Amino acid sequence: MGDDILNQAGDKIRTFRRKRDDRMIAGVCGGAAELLGVDATILRVLLVAATLFGFGAGALIYLVCWVVVPEAD
Repeated sequence: MGDDILNQAGDKIRTFRRKRDDRMIAGVCGGAAELLGVDATILRVLLVAATLFGFGAGALIYLVCWVVVPEAD
């Protein structure tokens, strides 16, 4: 019985991967949008706003994710 619960929990784990088919530059926003269940355009707009109003923080976050987050198979 305990193994069934662990298997069910393992099936629901979602991972953050850069998308190949939903990309403008590196697929970071497409992958994040899939993980969060929102439209990628919304995340792109928020990232641009964070870059403009956050003294470049959005661009820095994007670059770090580009390097750290693996690409989807």
